Amino acid sequence: MQNQTAKEKLHVVFVCWGNICRSPAAEATFRKLLIDRGLDDRITCDSAGTIDQHTGNSPDQRMQKAAGARGIQTGGAARIANNDDFANADLLLTMDNFNFTELNKLAPNDEGRKKIQRFCEYVSGTVSEVPDPYYGGVSGFEKVLDLLEEGCSALLEDLRKCLG
Repeated sequence: MQNQTAKEKLHVVFVCWGNICRSPAAEATFRKLLIDRGLDDRITCDSAGTIDQHTGNSPDQRMQKAAGARGIQTGGAARIANNDDFANADLLLTMDNFNFTELNKLAPNDEGRKKIQRFCEYVSGTVSEVPDPYYGGVSGFEKVLDLLEEGCSALLEDLRKCLG
């Protein structure tokens, strides 16, 4: 988004596989940053998945607990990315390479594909993916939240440059 012309309002969608762990936590983390910095009227966010297996489910209880301990309230119901996401989002950020590929398959056109980016482009170091904590222990959820907090902060700084 660095070279995009100034806009009045931006919309970001975070995407993982089932939309119950990483992407709703990214959405909640980013939304908290927006509110804390008074930018929630200029930047909006949502989350979605690339599969419909968990559609309608709340975020994973383990993620809710880990995020809640950091003052981050997750919520909503899992859903799969759809054409409205591609039409309305300025940026769709995937949590890992598999979901980058899958979201590109779901994109209705080349214009939609141009909006897809890897979340870890906003994370320092050599991290290339936000690992899926679903089958791991508590430490996996903590690691994901660490990456999300860092990446969401960097993302917000980048997006602020795009606002008019």
